[in-house]
Amino acid sequence: MVQPLRLLLRIVTLALASAATAALVGCGSTTTVTTTALAARATAIPKARPQAIDPIAGQQATTPVTPNDPIGDPSAHAPPLSEVRRLLREEVIAVKADNSTYINPLQYVSHWERTDQGVDATMPVGAPILAPCPIKILAVIPDWYAGQPLVYFELLDGHDAGKVQYVAEQITDIAPGGTILQRGQVIARFAASGTGIEYGWSTLNGVTLARATTGYEEGQATPAGRYIRAWLNALGANAGPS
Repeated sequence: MVQPLRLLLRIVTLALASAATAALVGCGSTTTVTTTALAARATAIPKARPQAIDPIAGQQATTPVTPNDPIGDPSAHAPPLSEVRRLLREEVIAVKADNSTYINPLQYVSHWERTDQGVDATMPVGAPILAPCPIKILAVIPDWYAGQPLVYFELLDGHDAGKVQYVAEQITDIAPGGTILQRGQVIARFAASGTGIEYGWSTLNGVTLARATTGYEEGQATPAGRYIRAWLNALGANAGPS
């Protein structure tokens, strides 16, 4: 009986040892599978790769560029300060129409003449052309017609705020560009000689509204001219019919 019992114990011992070994082998196998899966996922992530630039692709510089070479136009330069100041003087002011009233700027006319780009008139020598409201003198064109000047200015209030008018030809003592005048102040005076004055509507750059819209031929009565005559008559100028 002893030997069979020992045999049975040995068989049980061997069985337990085999089970333990199998368990250990199983654990090792699981670890191996997990590591392999992680490695596979890691290799699936795309890696950054440097891109080669084809040195012959596209248009190439005909001459080598050195650090001392100019960039862009070698002759380009900033405008002189005097030009910057002139442009600033010609800048219009942002204004809104309101209920302010105007005065007749041509109160000293001795004779009304034709309607053309604007309205023509003559005045006594030295008589003033007045600002109809607060205005900004935008610029003076020295030789506008027959060696005579034109000055154009922005209306700063009233129902025509922001619009531009001009007076030209037989004028002198002109307020310089950039000047802001109050209503009734002198824009210019009637000169001793010339071809009379012309008063009318202008564009922002000093071109008469007549030329900029309908065009103009000498002596032609334009819509812009009729408009300014009616505008003056509304202020009591008694400028006559268009």
